[in-house]
Amino acid sequence: MNTVSQKMMKVWASLGPRFLPFADAATPDLPLSRLLRLSLFQVAVGMSLVLLVGTLNRVMIVELNVPASIVGIMVSLPLIFAPFRALIGFKSDIHKSALGWRRVPFLYKGTMVQFGGLAILPFALLVLSGGGDAGQAPVWVGQAAAATAFLLIGAGVHTTQTVGLALATDLAPPDSRPKVVGLMYTMLMLGMIASAIIFGILLADFSPGRLIQVIQGSAVVTIILNGVASWKMEARRRDNPNQATPHPDAPSGGFRQSWDAFIHGPNAMRRLVAVGFGTMAFSMEDVLLEPYGGQILNLSVGDTTKLTAALAVGGLLGFGYASRVLSRGADPFRMASAGALVGIPAFLAVIFSASLSSTMASALVFGFGTLMIGFGAGLFGHGTLTATMNAAPKDQVGLALGAWGAVQASAAGIAIALGGILRDLVTAYAPHGWDGAAAGYHFVYYLELVLLIATLVTMFPLTRRRDTILMQGQLTRS
Repeated sequence: MNTVSQKMMKVWASLGPRFLPFADAATPDLPLSRLLRLSLFQVAVGMSLVLLVGTLNRVMIVELNVPASIVGIMVSLPLIFAPFRALIGFKSDIHKSALGWRRVPFLYKGTMVQFGGLAILPFALLVLSGGGDAGQAPVWVGQAAAATAFLLIGAGVHTTQTVGLALATDLAPPDSRPKVVGLMYTMLMLGMIASAIIFGILLADFSPGRLIQVIQGSAVVTIILNGVASWKMEARRRDNPNQATPHPDAPSGGFRQSWDAFIHGPNAMRRLVAVGFGTMAFSMEDVLLEPYGGQILNLSVGDTTKLTAALAVGGLLGFGYASRVLSRGADPFRMASAGALVGIPAFLAVIFSASLSSTMASALVFGFGTLMIGFGAGLFGHGTLTATMNAAPKDQVGLALGAWGAVQASAAGIAIALGGILRDLVTAYAPHGWDGAAAGYHFVYYLELVLLIATLVTMFPLTRRRDTILMQGQLTRS
């Protein structure tokens, strides 16, 4: 039996690098098992994102009758902390600790804040539902409590994700760092897929009590996953145990100096602007996809929750394909542009699904469009992430990842809030007979098409500059 087990383990280990995206990022000093354990913090992040963006926005809009504009603002509240991701990454770069850690303390703090938000959220939903004694409470009490919970969850997610990615980059050798970061985001997609499927099964027979149980269980799982992920992951420095000292790789100078050095790098500002446009284009529908499926296509809560899984599967496929192509030396800016191009027919498919007479056909076209939105977002995200990592100074890994995440998350927050607000405004004031109940949704989807075109225009000089550099290199060699 021992011989058979050893052979099975060898076969499994040989299959990993072939079929698991970014598995080739593993090294003898950083084996795949350790990388996967560290990536559990991304699974916890994905679980929280599915709850906030996937399940709760549909329940609050459709079942609890909360206006989409308020829900959009609530879902975007976690992203208030997005601009601070660059500062969080920088602080973890220079953190002084008597225990010899610089990333783990931030992981712990972020986990506690994330858990606190998930612990408050069920009680906020009870007040929002208006059932029992909660019906006597003012409406703003439930809304304020839910906003506070969303805010805490967002702060915890941004802290753990920024510092966790920085820790993964610290542990990896320089030549495999982009692949390691890619693996982390692949695990984020897998966490979203698994969470969406599990939540869809648990909420198939929806009730407020069942939803509260799911949220409370998610809070406990968050603590467990992040604890396992950080256990003995960062080595303690023992060179000066009597006082807190900065890490030897920490950058010199303050945050302003480090930020100025980063932002004045080649095409840094244009790259961040492109990230902002593209992220807005792929995020404005986040708060609307599930309500669109429930209100326009008459899908159930369980079915619309599974849409988040389709979105995540598309993102995972996009990341996997981009990893394979970029590892062969492809231009990351061109890959990001390809993602924007894929998004155009994807949004057209979502719009077209409402005009089909068959419920089954509408659901299939809608699901395919959602899958392709995720695929395009995966191509775009991996391309811009790789470009950012390639241009990051060696002593500013945390800052570079934080800047990319800050722009991406801030743009997503603005887009999500605008998506909910514009949907309500257009639905209320659209001319009679213009697309009916779908008018507000379709207006947002058309606006996202415009943003995708703006992204392509912004990215074009970056791809053209890359072609010019390659041509000059060929002429020099000849």
